[in-house]
Amino acid sequence: MQENLKAKTVSGMIWSALQRFGTMGISFVSNIVLARLLTPDDYGCIGMLAIFITVSNTFVDGGFGSALIQKKDVTQKDYSTIFWWNLFLSVVLYGVLFISAPAVSRFYNIPLLESVLQVQGVVLIINALNIVQTNQLRKSINFKRLATIYIVSHIVAAALAIVLAYMGWGVWALVAQQIVASSITSIMLWVMNRWMPSLCFSVESFKQLFSFGGFVLASNLINTFCNNVQGLLIGKFFNPATLGYYTQARKLEEIASHSLSGITDQVSYPVLSKLQSNKYAMISAIRKLLLSLAFITFPLMLILVLVAEPLILFIYGEKWLPCVPYFQILCVAGMAGSLYSVNMRSIEAIGKSKEMFLVTVIKRFVGLSAIVIGLMLYDIKGVMIGIVFNYWFSYFVNITMVSKYVGYKWKQQLKDLLPIVLVSLFAMLLSLFIVKIIGVNLIYFNTLIKLFIFVVVYMIISYIFRLEAYKTVLNIVINIIKRNKN
Repeated sequence: MQENLKAKTVSGMIWSALQRFGTMGISFVSNIVLARLLTPDDYGCIGMLAIFITVSNTFVDGGFGSALIQKKDVTQKDYSTIFWWNLFLSVVLYGVLFISAPAVSRFYNIPLLESVLQVQGVVLIINALNIVQTNQLRKSINFKRLATIYIVSHIVAAALAIVLAYMGWGVWALVAQQIVASSITSIMLWVMNRWMPSLCFSVESFKQLFSFGGFVLASNLINTFCNNVQGLLIGKFFNPATLGYYTQARKLEEIASHSLSGITDQVSYPVLSKLQSNKYAMISAIRKLLLSLAFITFPLMLILVLVAEPLILFIYGEKWLPCVPYFQILCVAGMAGSLYSVNMRSIEAIGKSKEMFLVTVIKRFVGLSAIVIGLMLYDIKGVMIGIVFNYWFSYFVNITMVSKYVGYKWKQQLKDLLPIVLVSLFAMLLSLFIVKIIGVNLIYFNTLIKLFIFVVVYMIISYIFRLEAYKTVLNIVINIIKRNKN
């Protein structure tokens, strides 16, 4: 059984990677085109409404998706109960958003937001229709089907958004992109995962799943709100363009910091849930996931800090240069964010949802306070510093939880990650030093030199000192290659 799970995990990682990098690539390319067709104000309008849509989507899921995966023996009655509940709740929440839209537009003092929110809110109902099917595929570690569905939906939605933006639709092009992507995803999930709900609603199933999922919901709501509250604050106290710069910087940063963590996040939770009764196997799996993520993500984020200005100039154009400092600061936060979900999923996998919720309240209160204090003292720069503090504080709280309930001690986790941090920083400083000595004032030439020196130094030192993270990633790559050959 352990070998079968290992094989499924490798396959899941491969297809999850294809899904993640496929959708990421599509979003990246389409965003380059859209950024040149649309304005920072257009992105700012969508950013202002993000907190309302994402929090509502979190409500719709209700933590039941995690509960369905965590529960070992799920019945048709369980699935049907959650399906009807999600659908009912999505309709109610859409009604709330529709009625509240005028108040939201008055809050930001932008009349256009009323109609945008009323139309964009439809995605809540569309997403509710596929939550059960998505989690059925995740539970069975069938990421091949999920990859196909998400890649197709993203291609169609991105193509439509580009056409609409070219035709002058402005912010509505971004709204259409979200609705079309969700619609195609739902249709394909119903066609490719042939499951139908029964006409029943079990109070017993609801209570049983909610006993776990309720705390997951509460934790997710707090996390979602705190992850998006900076958009609300920036939108309220600054102009839409400032929020547009922040939104674009965050999108680009998340492509790097969340690309690999998004892959492991999808696969790690169902896998760790299956290992919850085997403490040593679970610790070993967590450790390998963290080392693999850090070995790739840490140097990547520091590289992006180095090349931020030429990167944004090349990708988005000169009008987006004000987002460079936001992007650099967010990359520092992204180093912690890349490891966030693995530690959280570990706690969820062993059923400690209540403890996770209580700790989430504490860490998010502290993080939100840091953002608000930063806003009061240093305006937008203070908000960005608060975001960095929020990410790293949350990470340290998470590893303390894993240390206590899983057994992977926080000191050991930091010790495992320290060599990666030191080698990454050394490679960064050396590349800066050499470029300064060369003294050529050609922005793209300097960028290529920095990138080349960083990668070469990082890989050589990792090989010479045989960093455990280096060997872990190498073994994963070798296993994937062998699997593809077979």
